[in-house]
Amino acid sequence: MKHIAWLIAVAVAFASCTYVPSGVEPSSHRVAGTATREGFAQAPQDRPGLGTRWGESRESRSISAAFHRATESPLATAAIYYNDAEGIRAMAGAVAWRRTWSVIPSPFGKLASIGLRDQSGRFLPGLIVGDRWFVVGEEGHRYSVVVKNNSDYRSEVVLSVDGLDVIDGRAASFRKRGYIIESHRKLVVDGFRQSAGAVAAFRFGPVRESYANEKYHNTRNVGVIGIAVFLEGGNNPLTDREVQRRLDANPFPNQRYATPPNQ
Repeated sequence: MKHIAWLIAVAVAFASCTYVPSGVEPSSHRVAGTATREGFAQAPQDRPGLGTRWGESRESRSISAAFHRATESPLATAAIYYNDAEGIRAMAGAVAWRRTWSVIPSPFGKLASIGLRDQSGRFLPGLIVGDRWFVVGEEGHRYSVVVKNNSDYRSEVVLSVDGLDVIDGRAASFRKRGYIIESHRKLVVDGFRQSAGAVAAFRFGPVRESYANEKYHNTRNVGVIGIAVFLEGGNNPLTDREVQRRLDANPFPNQRYATPPNQ
């Protein structure tokens, strides 16, 4: 059994096995100071750029539903690398921003789409360099992760922010249970799940204030958002017999002339 929060069309269906306990509060922010007397240890310098903070609580109702994966390996994975504009220029070496869905590698790219939207609902600006998608954020701004199921089948998606699973707040893994999305629907994830009824909003902030740093004192994976897509058992479009028969159909079967149907 998995737990999901349904927000059809405007929101989407969520699924999980474990929730962050209700009422969890972010730890207090720690700002490194500077030693003023000779002989004192120097505070470590902050990493530049953005991380994702544990923001304010936002309502997000959840229910449970069964979902059996076709395989325990994801059908597709993708990553979005985010930072402030200066950081993205340093990583990508270009500034030809676009506001659109990021790219999931072929041959599964048509099954799902993923993107980051700002608090007004617009896609955050980004660009593709090689096989990586870079997105620009702004400190203090709230954002949402949006996943669209483009297939005719239900799917399950496991999402991570800064290397942390967005449902239980712990280290992300393909083994974690994720969110269920009905066919041709969208999933909107506004934050880390606090309980069956609320999430803590995703907000861009300094790396020192990121949830990863404040909770685990680890910033190694700050700056990346991951998605893993799983299809439901018995509904793999790449192995479905009828789909394969249609893909194997030959438009020119070497018939030289037409003959009557009874011959």
